[in-house]
Amino acid sequence: MATNGHSNGATDSFTNYVAYRDPKALGQERIGHLDLEKSTIQPLSFQSGAPISDLYQVIEIGESHIKQSGEVISLSSVELLAPISGRDVLAVGKNYSEHAKEFNSSGYDSSDKVDQPTHPVIFTKRATSIIASGEPIFPHQGFTETLDYEGEIGVIIGKGGFKIQEADAMNHVWGYTIINDVTARERQRDHKQFYIGKSADTFCPMGPIAVPAHKLPKSLGVQTFVNGEKRQESTIDQLIFSVPFLIKTLSEGQTLQPGDVIATGTPAGVGFGQKPPVFLKPGDVVEVSVTGLGVLRNTIAEPSAKNQTVPRVSKITHIQTSNLNKTCGGVGLTSINSKHLYYRHAGNPTGSPIIFIHGLGGSSEYYTPLVSSLGLEKSYSLHFLDLEGHGLSPTSAASTVSISSYASDFHALAQHAKISGATVIAHSMGCFIALTLAIKYPELVSKLVLIGPPPNPLPEGGQNGSIARAAIVRGSGMAAVVDAVATAGTSARTKAENPLAIAATRMSLLGQDPEGYAKGCTALAGVAQKLPVQEIKAKTLIVTGDEDKVSPPQVCENYVGEIKGAELQVLREVGHWHIFEDLKGVAGAVEAFLK
Repeated sequence: MATNGHSNGATDSFTNYVAYRDPKALGQERIGHLDLEKSTIQPLSFQSGAPISDLYQVIEIGESHIKQSGEVISLSSVELLAPISGRDVLAVGKNYSEHAKEFNSSGYDSSDKVDQPTHPVIFTKRATSIIASGEPIFPHQGFTETLDYEGEIGVIIGKGGFKIQEADAMNHVWGYTIINDVTARERQRDHKQFYIGKSADTFCPMGPIAVPAHKLPKSLGVQTFVNGEKRQESTIDQLIFSVPFLIKTLSEGQTLQPGDVIATGTPAGVGFGQKPPVFLKPGDVVEVSVTGLGVLRNTIAEPSAKNQTVPRVSKITHIQTSNLNKTCGGVGLTSINSKHLYYRHAGNPTGSPIIFIHGLGGSSEYYTPLVSSLGLEKSYSLHFLDLEGHGLSPTSAASTVSISSYASDFHALAQHAKISGATVIAHSMGCFIALTLAIKYPELVSKLVLIGPPPNPLPEGGQNGSIARAAIVRGSGMAAVVDAVATAGTSARTKAENPLAIAATRMSLLGQDPEGYAKGCTALAGVAQKLPVQEIKAKTLIVTGDEDKVSPPQVCENYVGEIKGAELQVLREVGHWHIFEDLKGVAGAVEAFLK
């Protein structure tokens, strides 16, 4: 190794690829360059600046398209991961002559009766057995009493292929890593095959780094130490079946993929080869080193330790979460109602609270012009929440959204922020949420401002239209509906004279995640039963536009007739996007009401 920690000694080479979780990005997986001497990581990115999340991306894009990104961080500040994971490891047994002999004479080999195999002995190690350097090896007491180590050189495939010729095989190799092929010897013996005894949880330590082949010497040496005592030593040149031959053999009937890992076999000196046999016990430290690849170091855990693979596997989900990329995986989100939602508190912390609820296709930023125009931040404590799936709030495919669930989120927000007696300002579909809050939690709402409330209940035509729109955006995205929604939702004057309002409306719609918007559509369509708005005790202002097709003046007059003391303000030549179309009119109505 070069003294500067770079795999080839060049100051511009950052190819000691290490995988880790970024503590500044909610533990998202990242790739960096590990300086082995300084124990520091230089984060890496694509040339575009986008972060690299796994070694598969490194292999696919190539090192010439990768650059340094950000400041160097300490290895101790991150969670180190195996350099590559997610697939079973292809492994080779009895691939060093002396080891094949010691294995055949050990009494643990049920696979053959001769010292040296005539064909490569191929097996797999389960993907769930992979752990990083530094992670404890679970001893599996009761499963094995013959825990053993096998230091190995791991080959990483860079170019896939089928029926690869031996002469061309090295062109398919991307690079190398270190593997400890941990084994339960009696399981290997009793099952007469290798898989069971070699695939137990934590039985495939790997790392700490992966390095491209062209950055390493052709002859790689491997050594294994147990508690500082050297047990194994050999080189890749001593393999019975060479790397090219293994690649040829493996690809004869299957397609190798970029990122496949081949554990090439272990040299003599394993535990059962000692005189007498010495197996691993809790507290033992196993270190495997390979030329240019650093040291893979793992300790055998105590029997009382927990199997860390179980919680790791339990976190894996195949259920999609939409709209998560906007926050880089959830950075800046707040846990509310067992969900991660975008919540922002602004204004005067000691002022009277105002909760803002945006509508379908909007976000909490819809209210920014209103807040700025009235200077609300000076006197009021302002609470903004993006509806689930809207704005910056993600939504899980498993989450069913409704007006009731939205209202439950806002109630949880009120508990989180210790809010009571709030003014609630809502727009469009958000009015249904505000009405539900005022009915179910009257102590939470002292004043209501409803801007463009839809009919109560939503007519059948509106329900069917919302369901149809949900299907359209799920199939074709927001661009498929933006023209119709923006055109129908704004007044003739706005379309003719206010291009900024049209642009704001379109930007709001096009900025939505299609799935989040679709869920909003189905939530709106679910308002089939009339809300008992006559129960509302909060002082109420209703604002609409005289060209608002969603909330025409007649609909709002019906609300006024049912909500005791409610006031109505109709804005001239205004459609449904009231703040964008007539900020002055909305601000004047709200200001007078708040006073």
